[in-house]
Amino acid sequence: MKFTQPFTLKSGVTLNNRIIMAPMTISASQPNGDVTEEELAYYHRRAKSGIGAVITACAYINDLAVGFPDALGAESDERIPSLKQLADTIHSGGAKAILQIFHAGRMTNSKLLGEQPVSASDIPALRPNAETPRPLTAEEVKVTIQDFAEATRRAIEAGFDGVELHGANTYLLQQFFSPHSNHRTDEWGGNAAERMAFPLAVVDAVKDTVAKHATKPFAIGYRFSPEEKEEPGITMDDTLEFVKVLADKELDYLHVSVNKFDAKSMRDDKDKRGRVAVVQEAVGERIPVIGVGGLQTVEQVESALDVVPLVSLGHALIMDPEWYEKAANQKEDKIFTALHLSKQKELDIPKSLWELIMNVPGWFKVEE
Repeated sequence: MKFTQPFTLKSGVTLNNRIIMAPMTISASQPNGDVTEEELAYYHRRAKSGIGAVITACAYINDLAVGFPDALGAESDERIPSLKQLADTIHSGGAKAILQIFHAGRMTNSKLLGEQPVSASDIPALRPNAETPRPLTAEEVKVTIQDFAEATRRAIEAGFDGVELHGANTYLLQQFFSPHSNHRTDEWGGNAAERMAFPLAVVDAVKDTVAKHATKPFAIGYRFSPEEKEEPGITMDDTLEFVKVLADKELDYLHVSVNKFDAKSMRDDKDKRGRVAVVQEAVGERIPVIGVGGLQTVEQVESALDVVPLVSLGHALIMDPEWYEKAANQKEDKIFTALHLSKQKELDIPKSLWELIMNVPGWFKVEE
């Protein structure tokens, strides 16, 4: 079974196997950004089943970065004890711990922030009730880059094994790369190559921080969405140009954000190639690619590992925290393939996440 084989990243971080818990928003932290006991229980339960690594829900890097209620914080040194609790909890389950860090940019609101959201430019997102953000000043851009670096330092001090830069799902890193949201005429805007400036500056600042502060192997990953449906929006050609530059940065991995592992183009109906496979073909020889998206059965995971070296599981590990243990011991018939209402307490799912799932019909397969 390919999924049980260990894998060593460029940094020297070794995963016990090829299965990673995907980052998922759970809105279960305290209002100040500290972890809660139910959040720790949720992560520990999934880490202890034997998976290689856990990537946490996204942690905000400054006060304007918050994207959700009760989000995880990495914006202040006051959060380090909380982050250490989280890293220790994941480690106690036997998995590597990776902190996903992000800035929501325009994908938030003034009610959550107490002030107007910020972005690359003053272009609202194409979604209901989207607020018009204000453009970050040139000085604020530099401060934000440093805030990503400081969040990385906190992750190192808290004992994490790496950070994942959340450049996907239309958050700030993606907003700077996108021609829809970035209309700047300064050094942070322009053509596709010029719009990479901000995310690449964040990558460089994070790499410098790791070189300066890490005393053991520490991984850096980058998550991205391959395309945007907006017009103008990020095209696959833009992304392939971008991932080739990211591969030059010698990061530990690239994590593709798609709903289905074999998802085709959202911009071109004639392009039938899976986005994950296209990325793997372009840079997979130079940098490990993590595939994700609706993988639930052992057969699906093994097929995905024919394409990429690593996979991340989201829904599968929420529905069954013991997915890996059962799969590795050839007890696939015992794996829960739906969210069972009768097992809410048994699954250690935070109340906030449970309510979110119940309020979005069709998101999960739900059974009694």
